[in-house]
Amino acid sequence: MSLHDPFDPNSQLTTCSCGRHASQAEHDLAEVDALNQRVIQSTVMRALFPQDAERRRFLRSVGASTAWAAISSLIPFGALEAMAQEKGSLEKKDLKVGFIPITCASPLIMADPLGFYKKEGLNVSMMKTAGWALIRDKVINKEYDASHMLAPMPLAISMGVGSNAAQTNVMTIQNVNGQAITLAMKHKDKRDPKQWKGFKFAIPFEFSMHNFLLRYYLAEHGLNPDTDVQLRVVPPPEMVANLRAGNIDGFLGPDPVNQRAVFDEVGFIHILSREIWDGHPCCSFAVPNEFIQQNPNSFAALYRAILKSAAMARDPKNRPIMAEVLAPANYLNQPKAVLEQVLTGKFADGLGNVRNVPERVDYDPFPWYSMAYWILSQMKRWGYVKGDVRYKDIAEKVYLLTDARKHMTELGLNPPKENMKKFKVMGKEFDPAKADAYVNSFAIRKA
Repeated sequence: MSLHDPFDPNSQLTTCSCGRHASQAEHDLAEVDALNQRVIQSTVMRALFPQDAERRRFLRSVGASTAWAAISSLIPFGALEAMAQEKGSLEKKDLKVGFIPITCASPLIMADPLGFYKKEGLNVSMMKTAGWALIRDKVINKEYDASHMLAPMPLAISMGVGSNAAQTNVMTIQNVNGQAITLAMKHKDKRDPKQWKGFKFAIPFEFSMHNFLLRYYLAEHGLNPDTDVQLRVVPPPEMVANLRAGNIDGFLGPDPVNQRAVFDEVGFIHILSREIWDGHPCCSFAVPNEFIQQNPNSFAALYRAILKSAAMARDPKNRPIMAEVLAPANYLNQPKAVLEQVLTGKFADGLGNVRNVPERVDYDPFPWYSMAYWILSQMKRWGYVKGDVRYKDIAEKVYLLTDARKHMTELGLNPPKENMKKFKVMGKEFDPAKADAYVNSFAIRKA
């Protein structure tokens, strides 16, 4: 409980749970202050001792008190803490935020009509964009201040894989689950993936969860995605038209395009992506590192707006109104009925069934480092990166987990205490501590 019940005769309003503060509210504020202090202290120590072993040796040799006295005489911790807690004036109020018209972008889109950007003092222009390569280029060229991106994109961009290197950070995961494998109606009798040899599949981008999940699914059924099928990059808004024209046999795509294919009676949903990996990330909200450095207060305001919107989107009660707000042409340009089926999880699958899967899509914003580890493992498995992969360094540099935890705590969103977690993909456990062993365990992979 954040506050003791003032109407409970057994509660005390003059004390807190630890007994050291006048009230529980003061206790909670002190905890937030302590968290801010620890974040700043950890950041400084990482800068002074890039190798953690050196930090530990130093502390063991001189002791914590002596180390604190020496370092605090050089570093103005008090001033840094005061700056961290102060909501300073916004360096940049007029922002351009890119998005692709899919339900994955719901939190960043909904923050506009709900007024979350304006409440933070920001004037955000929502830039509807045709494809992911264009999103990437506009962020790198500083035409967009921040953008909706596929979860692997900031990792690839930061590493200079597929484009020039540009340090790009993941603020939040925009959505988990919310994708599907959709096949053309003529393939109703080909539900066994072993029958898909020679098929042409669309994916929205090479550096996408769609690419990596489809490759994983095909390989688990004995098909080599590089030789047994064709994978074509097709922007999400064009997937249904290509399926209708017979240019592709199917796609692993984002919603609402899967449901739109069913709605238009040109395709059926073979499997939801959550049936491959329940809780997988799909899209993220990304921002160039340079923007963060030059506009720290605007960055914090943007963070708060997105997290408030994510909290709204997570509540199932809000899904029907979300469908109504997102339907118009300036956002997703889709029938409300299509969006409602996706967002509520009660949907027709194109095979004559009405399914009820409330977890079809969720909007958990926490950017687990282990998500980045898995993505990097698949980039290595399929030859997008070669040699040793510095999983820890890259994940911690790109995924702003510490910032997410800080801002989520301030908003009362109860972020996880852990940075990593194990999970299963098609029944096989992924342990981020053994990422290379995981890559080497697959019979089908790029040599």
